[in-house]
Amino acid sequence: MLLTPAIVGIVGIAGIVALGISIVLRVIRRRDQREIDQHSITAEELHALLASDQEVLLFDVRQPLDLLAYPEIIPKAQRIAPNEVLARPTLIPKEKDAVVYCTCPGEKTSHTVLRRALALGFLRIKFLKGGLAAWKAKGYLVEPYKGVFHLNPSSVPRSQ
Repeated sequence: MLLTPAIVGIVGIAGIVALGISIVLRVIRRRDQREIDQHSITAEELHALLASDQEVLLFDVRQPLDLLAYPEIIPKAQRIAPNEVLARPTLIPKEKDAVVYCTCPGEKTSHTVLRRALALGFLRIKFLKGGLAAWKAKGYLVEPYKGVFHLNPSSVPRSQ
């Protein structure tokens, strides 16, 4: 195969474009990570916050199967199904400090809820870094979850 100057030029341009796209994606990921880090709270910080007199709302946004596997909750937390809070973000008051947590690897559910809330202008929301596992690893109390939940919330009539 003969490489003509035109082919070399096209390959060079394609390489430059690919490099440019890679740089842009890396910058976007870093910006997103900074925003996520800005809205995170450690288990120690949350424990201290809950022990203080400052009002903070705590929401367990774990997937139903995660709740079934680990039927426990951080004291003072309110359980909200993740698909419900994504559909109706006003379940989390905009004007109050709030923390969400889950048990997903990489806090996937918490990040999804956080991103949706931030996109809607919620500025006083954070996620628990490391989720329920980080809380328990510090030896902080959990209590049994006694509420009702559905494994397939989309099949539940809205009147419930």
